[in-house]
Amino acid sequence: MQGLLTDIRYAGNDNFLGRPVDGYQAPACLLSRDSLQALTQAQEHAQKIGLTLLVYDCYRPQRAVDDFIRWIQSDVPQTMKERYYPNVKKEDLIAQGYIASQSGHSRGSAIDLTLADARTGEPIDMGTSWDFFDPSSHTDSVAVSNDARQNRRALKGMMEAAGFRAYYAEWWHFTLIDEPNPNIYFNRVIK
Repeated sequence: MQGLLTDIRYAGNDNFLGRPVDGYQAPACLLSRDSLQALTQAQEHAQKIGLTLLVYDCYRPQRAVDDFIRWIQSDVPQTMKERYYPNVKKEDLIAQGYIASQSGHSRGSAIDLTLADARTGEPIDMGTSWDFFDPSSHTDSVAVSNDARQNRRALKGMMEAAGFRAYYAEWWHFTLIDEPNPNIYFNRVIK
């Protein structure tokens, strides 16, 4: 897709685990055909206003979700706590809605993304970073600047116009409303 940027964080170390997540052998964005068509519409809208979409995660194998759960239950050092979840205990990430035992990402119809400047590729201000597990990351949070709230509304508006639904607790997370596989959780490794 023309101009679309990707930074698939779970394929590397820049994520809340601090290591590649099980099931991510390559930094690839896989989506259902319907999700890709809808994302293309959102990207076209972003480009009309001098922006582009920057994608952090697309399809996520169920094994990756299982890896998140194992990590929560483990006693491994929390090397990324300050960057990703400074105000939440690791064991509370599920109860607070940031991690689930099943994810729409595993159906190929959910996507994590932000808006970036089309010329520089730099993300615009959203008030918090991607995967920052905190109430300030809620889509409608007033704990961020007016500019960040306006930018979140712009992202939400273009994604909703393209057929996606926003997730209240994560300004970056969107799921296709008419997803083709609403009850299937795929487990294919991303290569």
